[in-house]
Amino acid sequence: MRTIVVGMGVQGQKRRRYASADVVATVDPDETRSAEYRDLVDVPLDTFDAALLCVPDAPKMGMLRYLLGNAKHVLVEKPLWAEDEAHISEIQSLARARGVVCYTAYNHRFEPHFVRMRDVLATNRLGRIYSCRMFYGNGTARLVRESEWRDEGAGVVTDLGSHLLDTVRFWFGDLSDDWRVWSANRFENRAPDHAVIALTSGHLRIECEITLLMWRNHFTCDVLAENGSAHISSLCKWGPSTFTHRTRAVPAGRPEEEVVTEPEGDPTWALEYAHFSALVRNRVPADLSGDVWLHRNLRRLGSEAMLIARP
Repeated sequence: MRTIVVGMGVQGQKRRRYASADVVATVDPDETRSAEYRDLVDVPLDTFDAALLCVPDAPKMGMLRYLLGNAKHVLVEKPLWAEDEAHISEIQSLARARGVVCYTAYNHRFEPHFVRMRDVLATNRLGRIYSCRMFYGNGTARLVRESEWRDEGAGVVTDLGSHLLDTVRFWFGDLSDDWRVWSANRFENRAPDHAVIALTSGHLRIECEITLLMWRNHFTCDVLAENGSAHISSLCKWGPSTFTHRTRAVPAGRPEEEVVTEPEGDPTWALEYAHFSALVRNRVPADLSGDVWLHRNLRRLGSEAMLIARP
């Protein structure tokens, strides 16, 4: 599969590394970055089959229309943002009409422990789920503030929040739109750099805390349930990371524990590119329904966060 990488920032460099020999050209308008082309339309259409779109939100939809309209497969970095969610549905229709793949990249779905959590939940070994609490923090506040485009809008809500909302759909399936912003702050940045969002759906309570102010990068998740609990500590890229499944002792006592530890090293980028390649080989029709749901909820949550964020 002849692939081009569009956007040679941090994400683009990673995508190029893992696409490796498939990459036939790179594109970036910034003359300080090494790229063969400065404009996507300058790349001859007969020289590539697919594009890895690693660009800011604003130009994504125009580039997607151009690439899909010319029957090119596309992996686009999250979130898939548009002025209106109907535009995302239009992109899906265009991809299907042209018979090409359009895939939004959420590499955390390929975290080994995220897959383990999904599988444990699917077996119903935990029984009735009571709550899921996630914390996702990194220390990028200053880098974001100094960026030309990242410190704007809803900030961390759409950046890290998009990962966590996608993760809860990965684990729990379709969910309601009853998400709320519990708190939002602008401690250092113009856009929110810390927020807590939550959902109560029937008996299930989900809480997500996200921040750019965690000076040592960290992720945790705690799922509490009828028959026990499941826990994740850290991501592979910050490893070692652990997954713990505890089986409740009734009426009380020390639970049995199954612990799996992954050494440091991030397999998600290679696994996601392999997944994208498989979608292309099998000509899997585009399905952006999850992106529509994410867009609808992130847009509303982002508006709430900007409204209530404290300086």
